[in-house]
Amino acid sequence: MSQEIVQQDPWASLKAFTTARIALGRTGTAIPLREVLNFRLAHAHARDAVYSALAVNILQEQLHGFFLPVLLLHSKAVDRYEYLQRPDKGRVLDAESIAILKTTESSYQGKDVAIVLADGLSATAMNVHTLPLLSVLIPLFKKAGISLAPICMVQQGRVASGDEAGEILQAKITLMLIGERPGLSAADSMGAYITFAPRPGITDEARNCISNIREEGLQYEAAAEKIVYLIKEAMRLKLTGVELKDNAGLLD
Repeated sequence: MSQEIVQQDPWASLKAFTTARIALGRTGTAIPLREVLNFRLAHAHARDAVYSALAVNILQEQLHGFFLPVLLLHSKAVDRYEYLQRPDKGRVLDAESIAILKTTESSYQGKDVAIVLADGLSATAMNVHTLPLLSVLIPLFKKAGISLAPICMVQQGRVASGDEAGEILQAKITLMLIGERPGLSAADSMGAYITFAPRPGITDEARNCISNIREEGLQYEAAAEKIVYLIKEAMRLKLTGVELKDNAGLLD
């Protein structure tokens, strides 16, 4: 197909500002072959992300560099297929994980924040972004005087699995970092969910979410600063969710 056959879209210049699939152009009444192939490739990346697995050994080794205990946990979803078919099982921890949390040293209980990592719908995102984000975030926590519980890593976990972990650890706030549902422009996006007074049964209106954490989206430094700001506000107001507003910079 020669370049002249493809008719460019008038909005083509806007592609410099977004990775969204816009201004594709056309060939007659059809989408150009290159865009069709790009779409299929993006779809394949998204499917691969959904079925990806946490690089547990590598992540565990990386996390030990923060000098915090790392607890390896698992939801009641025994494998990926059950996880996708039974979302309810991904929201609760299995009996062995609960036992691990209950035997955590008392010196690590009652901390300000429990960081919980979960594969979610894109373990790829967690494998790529966990270390870079925490390398910025944990020093900011220390600078702000925010104490940390052991880092929990949940396999086959959904957002609510962090509520149970946070409650058992008696943490004031749970910070759940999780792989977000992959889209056709981003298969490796990480989300951060902040929940005050975590406990089973909390619903999403009681959380604050920061999404699209990745180099091509919300970059690590900006995401870390936003997380610390919201957690400090949550501790001050003793709440999260729809009542906790992001007013950072509005009074500058």
